[in-house]
Parts: sequence; C-alpha cells; structure tokens
Amino acid sequence: MNLQESIETLFARSEFTSDDRKVYEEFKLALRSGEIRSAEKDAEGNWHANAWVKQGILLGFRMGKMVELSGPAETLRFFDKDTFPLRPMSLEDGVRIVVGGSAIRDGSYVAPSVVVMPPAYINVGSYVDEGTMVDSHALVGSCAQIGKRVHLSAAAQIGGVLEPVNATPVIIEDDVLVGGNTGVYEGTIVRTRAVLASGVILTRSTPVFDLPNDRVIKAPEGGSLEIPPGAVVVQGARAVTNEFGRSNGLSVYCPIIVKYRDSRTDAATRLEDYLR
Repeated sequence: MNLQESIETLFARSEFTSDDRKVYEEFKLALRSGEIRSAEKDAEGNWHANAWVKQGILLGFRMGKMVELSGPAETLRFFDKDTFPLRPMSLEDGVRIVVGGSAIRDGSYVAPSVVVMPPAYINVGSYVDEGTMVDSHALVGSCAQIGKRVHLSAAAQIGGVLEPVNATPVIIEDDVLVGGNTGVYEGTIVRTRAVLASGVILTRSTPVFDLPNDRVIKAPEGGSLEIPPGAVVVQGARAVTNEFGRSNGLSVYCPIIVKYRDSRTDAATRLEDYLR
C-alpha cells in the first residue's frame, strides 16, 4: 500500500502495533518535509483539503501516549502525546528562529528563509512557505497554509482546523500582509497580495463590504469566505437599524475593503524586507 492507503487503513482501527507506529512516523516525516500537505490548490486556483492527511494527524493523537517532554533540570514542565514533540530543527534548515521561546510542533513544514520572532507558535499540519515572517505572539493554527513572503504581524491569530477532515483550513496566499491583532478563522481564504489591517477579524459568517465594487462578500453555503486578491481590508462598523439600536446609536463591527493594493500600499509594506 502507498502512504495514503496505509493511513486510511490505520484510521479505521483502534489498536496499533510497532509497525503501525513506523507508518505514522513516515507520514509525519512527509509532512515535515513538505512532501504532503493538509490542503492544496488545484489548477483553477481552488483550495481543497486532503482528508487523508488530516486523518493521519488525528491518528497521531490516538496512537500517542502521554509523556513528559521537558528536560530533568527544567522548572517549567511539559506533558503531551509522544507522537507530537517539537519539530527537529538544525542550522541547515535555513529557518531563522530568534531566541525567546517560540515553538514549532512536529508534523509542520517550515521553509528555508522563514523568520520566527519570539514567542510564536506553529502547530501540526501547517505549511509556512519561503520568506514568511511569523512575528511575536503570532499563532499558525493546525493545518493552516501560509504562502510565500507573508507577514504575520504581532499577535496575529491564524486559526486551525482538524475536524471535520474534509473542512478547508485557513489559507493565506503569497505576499499577504496580516496586521497586528488580526484574526483569520474557520477556513477563510485570503488571496494573494491582500492586506488585512490591524484588528480585522474574519470568520465564515463574516460579511465583508467591498466599497470599490459596491458589493457584500459572503461565504457560500458550506464554503469559505474569500478575500479577493490585492484587497485592503480595515475595521469598520455598520449601524444597528432597529428602533432600540437607532435610539442608542449602536453599531456592530464589520470588515470593509476600502481599496485594492497599489504602488503606495506596496511602499508602505516594504519595510519588512529590511528585517530579513
């Protein structure tokens, strides 16, 4: 059997042998090297979850045993499944991990030239491509797919998803700038060169108001919210229109596309190139 068939067979079982554990370790190594991914883009530009890869990750939780992962002299103690230690790293990986307490879980792919500022966390199944910066207090959730030259600013939260296995994870395509304290969740897809200003929150149920095109962008039934290529998204508000809302001057949060990326936007985001 190939690796996919082996994982699908093991996923249907509840007891495991030492040979089964070898199959899982082969699977995790393929995740770590980027040979397999939890989601991929097809020729038409549509993203699809690889359900069997998510099954393999879930299999690791079922197969693993709780162990202590901290060293004997450490004051802080850590306990987790032995199938998910920290990702082995070396200088040859070409990843810049600045001193200060970041963690990268095994089963994630982190490409050469990625910069990780402390403290940041990259979870299992995620894919972080070349030239990306993961800034302080940023989270890359399980199975999230991060493209090339992305900037995840301080405290940016990229949500993760393992179940259901056919659910598309959060996708951040190439050359996207994610501002500080921004949250992207529930399988949202942010297309190439978009800019999410500080504090923007995006979920599957979030309507996005596109001012340049006089439209409201919503996730289709059962699908993902998509932010168009080059969109510049900021925090906004819309009035509550019932009588109580009007009388009390209430409004609710909404993200607004105020323009699409241009040369001025590019100049404003170029500073990060000097930090690499």
